[in-house]
Order: sequence, then structure tokens, then C-alpha cells
Amino acid sequence: MIDMTARRRPASPLLTRMRDRSPGLTGALTGGAVAAGLGLASFAVPAMLLWITSPYPDSGPGGALHVAAALWLLAHGAELVRADTLAGVPAPVGVPPLLLLALPVWLLHRAARDATDGGAGGEADGSAEDIVEPADIEVVAEPPPVSARIAWTGVVLGYLAVAAPAALYAAGGALRPSWLWTGVYVPLVAVVAAGAGVWSAYGRPGGPLRLLLGVLPARVRPLVLGPDGRPGVAARAAAAGTAVLLAGGALLVALSLVGHGAAAQAALLRLTEGWSGRFAVLLLCAALVPNAAVWGAAYALGPGFALGVGHVVSPLSSAPAPFLPPFPLLAAVPEAGEGRLVHWAAAGTVPVVAGVVVGWVVAQEAASGEGGGTRPGGGRGVVWSPGRTARAAALAAVLCAAVLAGLAALAGGPLGVTVLARFGPVWWQVGTATLAWLVLVAVPTAMTVRACRCRAPQADGPSIGKQRDEPAGGAARGGHLRKGSHRRGWFTHTKIAGIAGVAGGALDGASPPDGPAKPRTSSATPDALHAFHGLRDQDDTPFEPYDFLPADPAPEPYDVLPPPDPTAGPDTP
Repeated sequence: MIDMTARRRPASPLLTRMRDRSPGLTGALTGGAVAAGLGLASFAVPAMLLWITSPYPDSGPGGALHVAAALWLLAHGAELVRADTLAGVPAPVGVPPLLLLALPVWLLHRAARDATDGGAGGEADGSAEDIVEPADIEVVAEPPPVSARIAWTGVVLGYLAVAAPAALYAAGGALRPSWLWTGVYVPLVAVVAAGAGVWSAYGRPGGPLRLLLGVLPARVRPLVLGPDGRPGVAARAAAAGTAVLLAGGALLVALSLVGHGAAAQAALLRLTEGWSGRFAVLLLCAALVPNAAVWGAAYALGPGFALGVGHVVSPLSSAPAPFLPPFPLLAAVPEAGEGRLVHWAAAGTVPVVAGVVVGWVVAQEAASGEGGGTRPGGGRGVVWSPGRTARAAALAAVLCAAVLAGLAALAGGPLGVTVLARFGPVWWQVGTATLAWLVLVAVPTAMTVRACRCRAPQADGPSIGKQRDEPAGGAARGGHLRKGSHRRGWFTHTKIAGIAGVAGGALDGASPPDGPAKPRTSSATPDALHAFHGLRDQDDTPFEPYDFLPADPAPEPYDVLPPPDPTAGPDTP
């Protein structure tokens, strides 16, 4: 049989690196470009459908595509400029719908993760080694995964290679991108999302996070990132507090919309007449729901949000804003004037609940200890000190305040010039209010819950002790102990006194009433009883397992038969 094994000379290390890395870099570049293209298409398709169904298609298909490209850039956080204003002065549009940001982030994350897997590089070499033949042919293994640096760089460069022409194309429409903010936010989103995708593909290692957290003190780092790479207790508590604040803000907006349902419906009908236009308005409202949740959280925290320069809406007071256009979400804004008691109560409940949740999460970890509490086969972890518990709650408040401040900065922006130059919450006010609320509520809550959970109640004895304790006590008080028993040696914790009283045995070496004391012969130790029952005798007297038996037991009836009595009659017992 002819040997058909395909063997080649080993390539040089430089050629091997070029062969392995080039397909990975090409695949990463392609993945980033495809992610940007899919994002643009997801905006272009609805824009074209709305243009086709619109009763006023004046701008043509080119205008719809310009709007789609501009909205795609706005979803990244880039500010747009509206040129066709009534006053002739360009007006900025800088309120990005936060829900639209989820699509580019997900596409970038998926592209980076797929590029790191190295699937593109496995088909680059079409040599005879990849052909499936009989057993004589050697099988070549798949190439190793692409390095994180190559995958991340390729995806970011491929994404920006499509974003730059899209920004140039959008500059010819009615909504033009601001080059400063476009050059900052679009690369920033690409870098962060692609990095998260590569990190996820490598199994989410804790090394990069520890490197980023190197600026923190050594005593604070374990509270943010655990030793096993999972989020620390402060990070988990901050995430829980952020979720409660955002959910509370969304609930406030929903309740206000229900109360102002007629005004919201009238605003929708006034804004446009055709069903396609109303559908577009509803889509925009859905994209702005996360923004509304952040605004509601800012309202609940106290600073509120601005509907223009000098028009602040807060639980204490709401300034009138006469320059607002009719929009369904704006109908949820409270009426102008001083806030009522129901506004204060509804708003104050949200941060209080968030603080309680943050403190409760920290206290659970503090009471269970660093090892996660009592586990099967292991002991209880070390309970945190009050200082560490307060420090963890305060750090969770700081992290939550930072997250809320960042979301407030993203959820707001200008919608014009002069009066509408400030629209939405002010980020530093929201961050300060969040920190104040959570520190005042979370730290006392964590300390109180920790103290309550660490206060161990007096452990009760076993159930058999409970059942026999009272009868044994009555027998002891009544003097009905059996011969050889003694009152000394009653157990106060294990409740063994009842068993000893019922069985009747000498617990010590005390002399019984009818004879001298005999030496103890058992080799049992107090530690054996302590290991068996968990507690010691009240006066530390050793306890023997068979001490309840009499010192000299009487013979059993069946051991020695008495002689018959000839004088007894048949009826004598």
C-alpha cells in the first residue's frame, strides 16, 4: 500500500505567525465592518418604510437615508445639528435615545467575541492537510484562538471604517453630525463594546479588572472585585441599588402617564395626522423609555430635571415650561406649582427603598463572613467588623452614585439654543443626591441588619431532652430516684438530667446509701461527652456512658430460681 501521508517541512516562526494572525485580523476587520453595516441597515429599513407610507414624501429616499445615518450616530451619543430652523440659527439635538444604544453595543460585542474564536482563520489554508482521507493522512488541528489584541483592534478598525463614511454621508442631510462629539463617542462605544466582547470570549478573566482597579486602596479592591473574579459585595449592592432607582423612576413615569392619559393622547393626535407618523412617534417614545426612567430617578432623588434654562421640575416645585412641543412623554410632567404631599411621598420612597436594598445586600455578606457563610462540611466564615461593613456600604453608595451620574449625563442634552440649551437632569446634582441618600440610609441599615443577624440566640437542646426534662425534674424533687442515683451531675444545657432521672444511675463517685463508693473503672473522658452532646457538665464532672446503672446490680429473676415451698398452698402466689 502506498503511503499517502501528506508531510511538509515546518515553516519558519515568522511565516507561522503571519499565517496564523493574518486570517484572524482579516476576520476581525470583516466582523467590525459587518456590525456597523447591520446597525446602519437596522435604522435605514424603518426609515424607508416610514417614508414610503408617509403622506408627505417630500425629501425623497435620499432624505430618509440621511436621517437614518444621523439617527445611527445619535444612538452612539453623538450630538446632531439641525440646520433648517425658523430662526435660521443651527440648533443642536443632543438627547440620545438610550434604547437605540443597545443595538450597536450588542453587534460590536458579538463581532468581537466571534472574531476571538478564530473561526475565520480555520478555512484560510486550503492545503491537502485539511482534506479528510483514510487513516494514513495526518489530521491537522484547528488553529488556536485569535489573540485578544488582534481581535479587538480589527473589530474597532473595521467598525470605524464604516462609521466614517456614514458620518460624511449624514453631513449632507437636514440633521448633521457634530464632528467633535462624533469623533469622541463613536470610537468610545466601539472600543468599550469590542473590549467587552473579547473579554467575554476569553472567559471573563479577573486580571484586566484587577489592573483597572489598581488605583484603589488594597482594602477596597476586594469589595469591588472578589478573589474568584466575580463582582464584590460593594459592586453587587451598587447594582441592586441602581436597579431599584431606575425601576422606581420608571414606575413614577408610568403612574404619571396613567394619571395624564388624556393629555398624552391629545399630544399624540396633535403632533401628526397620518398613522405612519403616529407610529413613528410611538417608536420614538419607546426608544426614550430608558431616558424617562433616568429622569424619573432624578426626580425621586430630589434634583429633578430641567425642561429648559430656568425651568426645573422637582418634588418641591415645578416651574412652567411654555416652550415645550406636544409630545406624549412630556405629558407626564407634573403641573406647574409647588409639589404636594403625594409627590413628596412617592418620590421619597424610591431612594429610601434603594438605600435599604443596598444595606441589606451588604449586611448579608457581612453577617455570613468572607467565606460565604456556613457551608456543608465547613465552618462559619469570619463575620465582618462594623467598620468594614460601614465601609462596604459607603463604597456601594459611591459606585451607585457614579453610575447614576453617568446615566444622567447620557440621558440629557440640548434640544436647541437659548431656552432649550439645557434639557434633562444635571449629572453632578444627581450623583451628589444619590450619594447622600444612600449613605444616610444604606450604612445604618447595613449596621443594624448585621447586628441582628450576628446576635445568636440561646440554642435549645435536643427534642428528647425537652420531652424528658420535666418528668426528671419532678422525680428529683419528689425523691423517687432509684437506688444508686444522685442529684449531683444535672446538666443545664444538654438536658441529659431527664434521661439520668428516668434511668436511675450514679453520675459521680458519691457513696450510695447502702455502701461505700467504688472506684470508677470507665475510661471515658469529658471530651467524648462534649463531642457527643456538644456541651459539658455544669460542674465539669466527667460523665460515663454507663453511670446510670447501679454499682452492684441485683441478679435477674431468671438467673437464680428460688426453691419450692412445700408448705405453700396451691393458691399462694
